[in-house]
Amino acid sequence: MFKTFLILILSVVSLNAQEIVKIPYHKVEGLTWVGDEINYQTEIPRIANISKPSIQIFKPKPEINTGTTVVILPGGGMTISSILTEGTMVADWLVKKGVTAVILKYRLRPTQKGKTFDEFKKLNRINKQDRQELHQKLFPASIDDALNAITYLRENANQLSINPNKIGVMGFSAGGAVTMGVGYSYTKNNRPNFLAPIYPWTSEYPVQEPKQDAPPLFIVCASNDPLKLAMGSINLYTSYKEQNKNAELHLYAKGKHGFGMKTQNLPSDTWIERFYDWAVSEQFITPIE
Repeated sequence: MFKTFLILILSVVSLNAQEIVKIPYHKVEGLTWVGDEINYQTEIPRIANISKPSIQIFKPKPEINTGTTVVILPGGGMTISSILTEGTMVADWLVKKGVTAVILKYRLRPTQKGKTFDEFKKLNRINKQDRQELHQKLFPASIDDALNAITYLRENANQLSINPNKIGVMGFSAGGAVTMGVGYSYTKNNRPNFLAPIYPWTSEYPVQEPKQDAPPLFIVCASNDPLKLAMGSINLYTSYKEQNKNAELHLYAKGKHGFGMKTQNLPSDTWIERFYDWAVSEQFITPIE
């Protein structure tokens, strides 16, 4: 656990973070949050009960700033946010490559606080039917949070020293499902320039037909994902290719679920390098030597 916290500290220290920016939002009918956000400092830090969306912007050094921005959506089953391995560690890697990284706290389901994380999980167990009904209300709100984050970044591009035409969204698991939703719900003003769903939760948020002007898509998953998301990732890729849309899929034999920036000594450890290669080849990132 000490090693994990040391990594977290080093990641945060190496990032140049601005103040947290609150994102405008509409209330969700039928959902009520009680109390503040809940933080659990387990082996992987987690945040729960997020009721008000916000972003935290991490900027690269001016001399290597590429102008590209990636909005990062950590996963966690719409119940918690895996803020380290699918958040700050991702941001740290991107910032070192000259990319502005923006971590989004999108709304999660209302939860009760437990004294420990194990107690938290017991208190907030939910059956499949209730979860599906909850997500029908929650997913649209979380997707709207991501779209509003894009709007904020685009409207403040000059102040933030970013290119308004190089703003993408990268989400993990449940955050990957929200990323997919962004791809199905955007308007002209908040259309992302690219999407990167990483082991997206396709079993909970089904694949749909892409929009006519769907942004380029980069997908990552592991074949041995215990949530059986590999076929969903293939279906997402296929939905693009059937419409002759731009998509790239990396399906690793091993990696399981939720690998994020963890080191497993597997080829899946380097997925973010493959994302970077893709973004460079698609000219979303122009490296500054």
